[in-house]
Amino acid sequence: MECGPHRGRLSWCRATVGLSGSSQGVPQLSMERSQLLPAAANGCYEASRAAALAGVPKSTVYRWAGHGVVVPSVSPNREKLWSYPDLMALRIVSWLRHPKVDDKRPALPASPMPKVRLALELLDELGLDLWDSDNADESVLLVDDRGDIFVRSSHQILNIQGQPTLLPEHSLALTAPFREAGGHGPDLLRPRPHLRIVPAKVTGEPHIVHSRITTQTIAALASRGFSTEQIASMYDVAEEAVAQGIDLELQLAGSVLAA
Repeated sequence: MECGPHRGRLSWCRATVGLSGSSQGVPQLSMERSQLLPAAANGCYEASRAAALAGVPKSTVYRWAGHGVVVPSVSPNREKLWSYPDLMALRIVSWLRHPKVDDKRPALPASPMPKVRLALELLDELGLDLWDSDNADESVLLVDDRGDIFVRSSHQILNIQGQPTLLPEHSLALTAPFREAGGHGPDLLRPRPHLRIVPAKVTGEPHIVHSRITTQTIAALASRGFSTEQIASMYDVAEEAVAQGIDLELQLAGSVLAA
């Protein structure tokens, strides 16, 4: 998998499929497909990471991939790789399947990915950039208990066709901290006050704000015996940011173990 640099509001990803045998014993020619995707479609997560960030058990993530519910959009074969929009799709399906008050558990829903993509395209059209804004008061993306996605824009609610509408009583903020069916996923924009997740930056990994220092790097140094103060001095960042990075990685590791 190869990804190109972020260009304006667009970036490109190119997946290469290698040789494979056919039923007649004739190998299929390798093929390459390139397509422009919104910047929001970046991010690249293996199964454990996708499960921990989404707040959905790893076994469930694999099962839904196999049933075609949320198929990993970066790489659906062999080593499966999920994208940032896939994380939101996983949350939608988990929330829809969780029984509400006086409701029975619904059947496995259809894939929400088409609606997720439409919502992200609408954000692009409206010029709403989730990842550059420091306003963390309200979630911009919401989903109701039918799986319909809404966008909060300029104090109004829009459906994915861009039409003003009323938000149903029961809704889920897609990027807010997620707790469902035993899962515990962090905020997908600001997992901690000093941390951010930006799909087009460091492959969508959580990192210290205004830097490219990932929380995985911080946690790796901490596991080797470096103190919070030493790591902060090494990268010239606040000790609190380092502490929050370590705390996030402990949370994500705990989610993987619990799954």
